[in-house]
Amino acid sequence: MPNFEPTGRNATVKERAQFSVKARSLTLAFLPVALTSFDYRVLSFNYLMIIESSAPTRVDLAGGTIDIPPLFLFHEGAATVNFAVDLLAKCRIETRDDDQIVLESIDRGVKFETSLDKMGELKNEPRLELLSKLVYFFKPETGFNMTTDSEAPAGAGLAGSSTLNIACIGALNTLVENRYSPDRFIPIAANVECQVIKVPTGFQDYYSAQYGGTAAIHFSPEGIRREALDIDIKTLEERVVVLYTGEPRNSGTNNWEITKRHIDGSRELYDIFEGIRDDALKLRGALLENDWIRVGEILQHAFPHRKQLSPRITTPHMDMLIDKALNNGAIAAKICGAGGGGCIAFFCEEGRKQDVETALSAEAGAEVLNYKVSTDGLIVNVS
Repeated sequence: MPNFEPTGRNATVKERAQFSVKARSLTLAFLPVALTSFDYRVLSFNYLMIIESSAPTRVDLAGGTIDIPPLFLFHEGAATVNFAVDLLAKCRIETRDDDQIVLESIDRGVKFETSLDKMGELKNEPRLELLSKLVYFFKPETGFNMTTDSEAPAGAGLAGSSTLNIACIGALNTLVENRYSPDRFIPIAANVECQVIKVPTGFQDYYSAQYGGTAAIHFSPEGIRREALDIDIKTLEERVVVLYTGEPRNSGTNNWEITKRHIDGSRELYDIFEGIRDDALKLRGALLENDWIRVGEILQHAFPHRKQLSPRITTPHMDMLIDKALNNGAIAAKICGAGGGGCIAFFCEEGRKQDVETALSAEAGAEVLNYKVSTDGLIVNVS
């Protein structure tokens, strides 16, 4: 029988599916009897696919919350600045030779099974809700096992759920033969996540997950534009400590309260967001110029703006950790994500990163996260 199998790890699902069909048809031509559906499954076992995807989480440096629609439409020039880190969200899909669907989250310790004929039930499935809604959206036509894992702590404020969202979309889109072009991934991710958390979701996190690197995300009535920032990554890594406080947080709660107040016409919030926008644009400029003294000054100035957004941006435990860091070589603190727990990024004096890490590591529940800036975004491999 001729060998026409697509070669290489990057052969598309469609190519492999076509090979499976051709191989079965050709095999049938050599067999004297008709095959049952069970025989088809036996013949196709060699053609089951494994799809593996990963995407980086992020540390947001400036402009957070202004990326939630419609808030950025109220502030001309709205922007955020963040960098992707190699604390990855991962998704693995293994196709099956039956109609079963098995969804499992390793980091959450949750697993359940359903089937293709019960696909509609995933729309309102409370277990692994994000995964369930994504599978319901893509509606694959083959059975599969889908396993996810996240290297970032739960509730860390590093965009773990948004990053997992992008990783799963990359894998599921491959499973359905690249139904959507990559430029559709972010709108799909935002819409499905909104269905899960029941409030509008910010957009900056999807860009770091899909594209990686350090970037400014610009928002306007024309749309959203990502600007890659060519900066000194080595210095950034040497100056920034990322600390998990030990207190998980719920981003939907804080951000939605702030969004509602802004939409209701709070002049105080309008002025605060004008300052947040200005800080983000200034930080972008300082990073592009590799002016690290100015970077520290901007982050120092930006922290009070964030604190004014909500009394729950920090907790007493977080305030204690911030004081400890500032007393041991940190210049400024940046609450990651919506705050109320999760991670804090500290911009340190030159040569003092280790001092800050040592001081913070001594505090109960606190965990210094080892990271590297990830220049890669979403990666999908097929085998």
